Amino acid sequence: MREITLSQAVNEALAEEMRRDPTTFIIGEDVAEAGTPFKILSGLVEEFGTSRVVDTPIAEPGFMGLAVGAAMTGTRPIVDLMFGDFIFLIMDQLCNQAAKTHYMSGGKMSAPLVLRTNLGATRRSAAQHSQSLHALVAHIPGLKVALPSSAYEAKGLLKTAIRDDNPVVIFEDKLMYQDKAPVPEEEFLIPFGEANIKRDGTDVTLIGTSSMVQVCEKAADLLAAEGISAEVIDPRTIVPLDEATLLASARKTSRVIVVDEGHQSFGVTAEIASRINEKAFYHLDAPALRMGAMDVPVPFSPALEDITVPTPEGVADTARKLMSGEMIDAA
Repeated sequence: MREITLSQAVNEALAEEMRRDPTTFIIGEDVAEAGTPFKILSGLVEEFGTSRVVDTPIAEPGFMGLAVGAAMTGTRPIVDLMFGDFIFLIMDQLCNQAAKTHYMSGGKMSAPLVLRTNLGATRRSAAQHSQSLHALVAHIPGLKVALPSSAYEAKGLLKTAIRDDNPVVIFEDKLMYQDKAPVPEEEFLIPFGEANIKRDGTDVTLIGTSSMVQVCEKAADLLAAEGISAEVIDPRTIVPLDEATLLASARKTSRVIVVDEGHQSFGVTAEIASRINEKAFYHLDAPALRMGAMDVPVPFSPALEDITVPTPEGVADTARKLMSGEMIDAA
């Protein structure tokens, strides 16, 4: 199977879906000739023209509102939000309008749009361009939220998102755009709500989202060298969440660590760990633990930024303590 970058996978998914459905279009800042700051959309305007790859002014509330109206009246917009941090600017259009249209119309209307944006620190982009804000939109009923962890997931999840009749927010880790992975040339979709067991294990379950899947896999390698068998699971989507797969793994290994790049307080790690602690309680040898980013603005200093997010070494160390019972004593 060929290997392509995550950036190429996203580009392919967009092109394939735009060829398949003429009502699909892309709108956002620098999406046409510039191809976005990360060059992900390069070449699309040449194929589809400026009527379907639409450059906008720097006016996120305006073009998001335009996309919601277009979705409600028969098209499938794909909104390119340059940085996930800008999601604060479009919360009314996304969370009050798009998310609630189907419910408030009694099922007579829908807003089938996709918001493509990104997350992730350690890119030296400082406090306003490095946040991981997926928990904010996961909190809103009516929105689906996908977190691809590789080029394969990025393509399959994005194609599913574009065809979904609900508004979907898909977050890509901006540090992973040049990472390569095997991706089939033939058509494929990844269903929402189906987690991927990346690695089987028996001693501890590591649940990672987005780039934290790779962090968990590297931690599992470190643990394997010490005779500790770690199972690694990628939920793929947090809304809907494949609770059944996560609970089955928790019951099998009896120990769980949830790893996410969002701030630890009130975030994705808390939600997933809470569900496991509630629903697999009698199968656990210790409470499900969580590891998220520090509850501080992301620093610009490289030395400080690098210690604000989970690392393979940190996850492995927490797993060792969990296995030894040290974390139970600390609690």
